[in-house]
Amino acid sequence: MVYVFNVKQNVTISLDRQTLRKVKVLAAKRDTSISGLLAEQIEILVGEDEAYELAERQALSLLNQGFHLGGAIRVKRDELHERKNVR
Repeated sequence: MVYVFNVKQNVTISLDRQTLRKVKVLAAKRDTSISGLLAEQIEILVGEDEAYELAERQALSLLNQGFHLGGAIRVKRDELHERKNVR
């Protein structure tokens, strides 16, 4: 049996009085605490950052693999840029 404990740690922040007043009202409107409001927003922010990093790694992996767009190179580069009868 595996036990997973969700250990939380307190964090202290400093806000100006006007912002504190507004966040108290906002938390009350959402039926949560300031701590709950901040925890939710931080979890969203961290999740978005993790999703971005995953997408970036996947995109770079695709770029490193390269893309085969079909077809074959039938003419050499020098032949394409060869100038015939140029004065």
